[in-house]
Amino acid sequence: MGGVKYTGAVPIFLVVASLATLAPFSIDTYLPSFPDIATDLSASEAQMQWSLSFYLMATAISTLIFGPLSDGFGRRRVIMSALLIYGIASLGCAMASTIDHLLLFRVGQGLSASAGMVIGRAMVRDVYAGANAQKVMARVMLLFGVAPAIAPIIGGFLHDLWGWQSVFLFLASVAALLFLMLWLGTSETLLAEQRQSVHPKYIFQTYLRAFKHRRYLSLILCFALMFSGFFIYIAGAPTIIYRVLALGAHDFWIIFVPFVSAIMVGAMVASHLAGRMESARIVGWGFVLMVCASLFNVAQSVWVSTATPLSVVSPLVIYMLGMSIAMPSLSVMALDCFPHHRGLASAMQSFAQMSLAGGVVALVVPLVVHGLVDMAMTMLALSCVSALFWLLRSSSDLPISH
Repeated sequence: MGGVKYTGAVPIFLVVASLATLAPFSIDTYLPSFPDIATDLSASEAQMQWSLSFYLMATAISTLIFGPLSDGFGRRRVIMSALLIYGIASLGCAMASTIDHLLLFRVGQGLSASAGMVIGRAMVRDVYAGANAQKVMARVMLLFGVAPAIAPIIGGFLHDLWGWQSVFLFLASVAALLFLMLWLGTSETLLAEQRQSVHPKYIFQTYLRAFKHRRYLSLILCFALMFSGFFIYIAGAPTIIYRVLALGAHDFWIIFVPFVSAIMVGAMVASHLAGRMESARIVGWGFVLMVCASLFNVAQSVWVSTATPLSVVSPLVIYMLGMSIAMPSLSVMALDCFPHHRGLASAMQSFAQMSLAGGVVALVVPLVVHGLVDMAMTMLALSCVSALFWLLRSSSDLPISH
């Protein structure tokens, strides 16, 4: 299914990629400001990690709401409402005078930032089907991949010029620009006759059926686990830059630019392979790269006595390459399990991704971030469990059509 006519002035892949950038900007832009925020707000290192994990958990919870709402009221209206809330929360972060206030408004950012990420995937599947959907997802990832690289660079630049508060003012301005783009340059992708009930009982029953769909659960857990394996290094970036590599606030590019380069190359490979190779084979090759990269990462962390940017980043680049090759096909395969509930399907996928990442940041990262061997072993474990879910996925479940 798919093929709804899109009449907006801004191309759909550019709309979805722009909306998706809000999440990495919310995560990465303020990382260079961690030490100064902690000093100004009298916060501990653990509390600064909470500002990230609280955001991720709030994002995970809100995805379960925005997905069904977009199935019922349309994609565009729901995203625009969420962007307004995000802008207000970002202004609150900029004016925070205590760590408790910052954590509160970070939750507000998380509750609203998820809308674009969740609903954007559904918009792609509304308009495109099959190999075309995979190609568009890959193009989205190609553009989306730039955000994690430039976010900490922008954040470090703003921090040095005007202080950490300017970072959150920047995020508020990004939300305002995205709102204008939706308002002036897009059209609705979900026809009125395709919309679903938003009655709580109906939504609950649909979620219940989704939790019983073995193939779908396997696919979204694959996605979430591979993402969490990489996210250990995103959350641990301040410690790696400042303590392990003894670098400064302007040096976050050393980690993030290679990551993004790998994402972009992987997205181009995924787009090229779509329609030329079966989706399952594409994902399989992605897993081969990720598991090999994880083993390489463990080896270098054990054998390299003094960490360098090259030794730390090299295996992660290979991991990101495999992940970005696999993710577009995984996303489309998961959405195809729910042809009439794509918003809900995307919501559950994002919930699994963000809640697992949030749990890893809150519970695992503080335990492993001070040792590269521990971080590497954790990434290896998560990538292997993700591969196991892929191998054990069921092909017997039919798509939910009502």
